Amino acid sequence: SATVCGQIGRRRECGGVRVPLKWLDEFVRTDADAVELARRLTLAGLEVEKIDIVGADWDKVFTAYVHKVERHPDADRLVLADVEAGPHRLTVVTGAPNIATGQKVVLALAGARLIDGHSDSGEYKTLKPGKIRGIMSEGMVCSEKELGMSGEHEGILVLPEDTPTGVPLQEYLGDTVLEFEITPNL
Repeated sequence: SATVCGQIGRRRECGGVRVPLKWLDEFVRTDADAVELARRLTLAGLEVEKIDIVGADWDKVFTAYVHKVERHPDADRLVLADVEAGPHRLTVVTGAPNIATGQKVVLALAGARLIDGHSDSGEYKTLKPGKIRGIMSEGMVCSEKELGMSGEHEGILVLPEDTPTGVPLQEYLGDTVLEFEITPNL
């Protein structure tokens, strides 16, 4: 996620109470953008320490539907998933233990930049189509770690059943989050 840290108020280590703008918008409507809203709140005494844009890096990443899952013919721990995200329907080779037919999942297309799920460094890699044990994999179903949402990498992120398919993930799950510095009143 992209971060603007130290632009509002004094520069210090980021940390505090996090408030997503989508949630805040349920209670208060404003036409101000995140930076202007943060400035106004800081002037009113609620110091905004950080503006975090969740999903800023989710380009070529979509909500998708899993049509079919089959065993890989040459690998015990891999499966072939027929996945559709709007006009994109492709085969993905995955070792995700929790993938199943009928799920709504996250699909990254070739060219997407994701966090390397097998690395602890948090470095980004650009997804390229390639053969895995002789089968062409044209995309990737994603874990929370690969999306930068958490450190969870044991399986893919499964979305709610009512999730629309083919929607850019940034539009569906992305948000701008204000982080407030809450200090005790001594």
